This record gives sequence, C-alpha cells and structure tokens, in this order.
Amino acid sequence: MTTACLFDDLAAPADIPIDPGAVLLPGFALADAPALLAAIDAVAAAAPFRHMVTPGGFPMSVGTTSCGLLGWITDRRGYRYSGADPDTNRPWPAMPPLLQRLAFDAAARAGFAGFTPDACLINRYAPGAKMALHQDKDERDFTQPIVSVSLGLPATFLWGGDARGDKARRIPLQHGDVFAWGGPARLRFHGIAPLKDGEHPATGACRINLTFRKAG
Repeated sequence: MTTACLFDDLAAPADIPIDPGAVLLPGFALADAPALLAAIDAVAAAAPFRHMVTPGGFPMSVGTTSCGLLGWITDRRGYRYSGADPDTNRPWPAMPPLLQRLAFDAAARAGFAGFTPDACLINRYAPGAKMALHQDKDERDFTQPIVSVSLGLPATFLWGGDARGDKARRIPLQHGDVFAWGGPARLRFHGIAPLKDGEHPATGACRINLTFRKAG
C-alpha cells in the first residue's frame, strides 16, 4: 500500500494479529500525528470536550467530543448516537478528510476494505481516567469494523472476550498505534486501564483516542 501519510512498508513495524478479526498496527498513525492533533484541536474548538453522564448518573472520567454525521452521546436516557451536539443543538463538526482517510487505510490494512465511518468519537484521558470493559453495540451494522487510534501518553488496552466476565488481556498502546477489529471480534469486550501519570511531547499530560465507527 502506497500512501503518503503512512510509513514506507519496508520501515513500518510489523502488524500484530491479536485474534481472528483483530489486529494491532504499531505506529500506523505516527507520521500523521501532528496533523491529526491539529485537526482534533479544530474539532474541539467547535464542540468542546465534556464529561458526559452515564445512564446511572455518574460523570465519565474521560472528556469526549465527536465529529462526523453522528456523534456518540450518553445521559440519563442511555447510550446512543445523535446528529447534533446536545450542548449546542448544532450538527457535530464535519469529520476532517485526514481522519476519514486514516480510518479507511487502517481498516483496509487490517482486512476490512471499503470502511467509510460516519462517526468519530474523540476521548481525552487525563491521568487516572479509564474506560470499563464494554461492547461497541450502539451501531446498526455490526459487519462494519471499529478503528481506534492512540495519541499521546501510553495506555493499556484491555482486550476481553465475548462475555463481560472473560479475562481481559493487557495490550500496550503507544503514540501513533492503531487497533482495528471486526468480523468475529466485532463485539468483543474492551476497555482502557487507568492512565498512568506522565507527559508526552505531543499532547502533554493526556492521551487522545479516536474511535471510528459506521453508526448509521
């Protein structure tokens, strides 16, 4: 695959199969990271990060925003997608072309050609923030994969099984890594362990995660 934004294939770290339908692409987004972070800043200027409330009434430890035709939201009414930012009732910012292309290329590299996401959830993790084991199941079409991009501080990805109680593997994620899953792995439980303290030259004391989905 020849794409200007990616590593030359000869120099790129090897892809790491995790399970059937799940693959870690180390450093896949590294060359694009500065432009990705600038695009995220532009999205957040229009739709700022906020700590949404779960259906149980608890604020999430991660700050969230979205771009694309649909954005993922949570409140006392439940988890769902919405075409409008609930804070402003305006459409979410358009998904920057760079983000769309990265998701398309990463999905193809992982074996899911033709992925065209309509939603990008952007999570900002401060030290101590975490994401409990969960399934991505608010989307309509489970034949479409999930593409997750890590930027900034390193994190430990929790890769579980088909049931919440299955033991989760701990997979280190570094700045620029991409994790993609679909097919038989599409509904696997996954999460993020509490983020450790640190400073990253690209993001400071935080981790940024982009999760691309075909939601509608």
